[in-house]
Amino acid sequence: MNIYASEPEAVLNQLKEILREEADAIYDILGHVDKSYLHAVEMLHQCRGKVVVTGIGKSGLIARKIAATMSSTGTLAVFLHPAEGMHGDLGMVAPEDIIIAIGKSGESDELTGILPALKKIGTKIIAITGNLKSTLAVNADVVLYGGVEREACPHNLAPTSSTTVALAIGDALAITLMKLKNFQPEDFAVYHPGGRLGKRLLLRVRDIMVRREKCPILDLATATMQEVIIGLSRYGLGIVLFSKDGHRLEGIMTDGDVRRTLQKYPSDFFQLDVTKVITKDPITIQQDLMAVDALAMMEKRDRPLNVAPVLDGEQLAGIVRLHELLQVF
Repeated sequence: MNIYASEPEAVLNQLKEILREEADAIYDILGHVDKSYLHAVEMLHQCRGKVVVTGIGKSGLIARKIAATMSSTGTLAVFLHPAEGMHGDLGMVAPEDIIIAIGKSGESDELTGILPALKKIGTKIIAITGNLKSTLAVNADVVLYGGVEREACPHNLAPTSSTTVALAIGDALAITLMKLKNFQPEDFAVYHPGGRLGKRLLLRVRDIMVRREKCPILDLATATMQEVIIGLSRYGLGIVLFSKDGHRLEGIMTDGDVRRTLQKYPSDFFQLDVTKVITKDPITIQQDLMAVDALAMMEKRDRPLNVAPVLDGEQLAGIVRLHELLQVF
């Protein structure tokens, strides 16, 4: 029986109901956001070491995500597997660190097993749990209630609503700390250099340009059309640069310029005076310009620039191509 074909509305309603249950669980937690949360944020904000997030099973997966979110938003955080902690990984914990321990029941053997050692190390503990009388809660310095009436699982067994709530609490802590630390998009980009935002905020033209050493640069005083063709073919960059001293740009000729010139002077192309046909005042781009701005500059024109010379002040630095810019963004 194909339930998707025979009862599509029933399936959709079931999906909506599960989402509603988990959303309601998060909403219910708002009533428990009290001074304990303020205390937790104050502890984390003043932490001189790192935040160590721990949990076992599904709570461990949530702990990993919270640690990752904190790390990418300006709070140094790592994940500690409590079972591995029992066998040496507690060596990563220092007295100036703060532990965030996640456990629905607060009674898992792996999590409660590391509590005595954490107490001996002297680190502070923030618990996220649904059992305020649990071993975890009793041994914590601050307890954040993360209980739910029931799981979204129809048998009330699989951690679903409870893990969603724990994740939401972790996100709330991470983003509150982010705001307190005045963590800006530019800071975020540093930790996400491979992401689109990181590239937009970090990459400059100099980071992706072809440097002058790898570009065809001809002496304007002696250059011939034959050398232009050779330069275009040998380097494959779609442009030839002209200079009198090898450092100051005097003009350019692109492969498009060559095609148009050849159509105009088919019979005496190779006899042409290069200085008469080159572009002597081309559009140039400074190497410190943000790459995203260079892309806009080259692309948003009646006729997009496929390639442009790059300058360092008044000195020739290289070339940048639209193709590479589009690949980056």
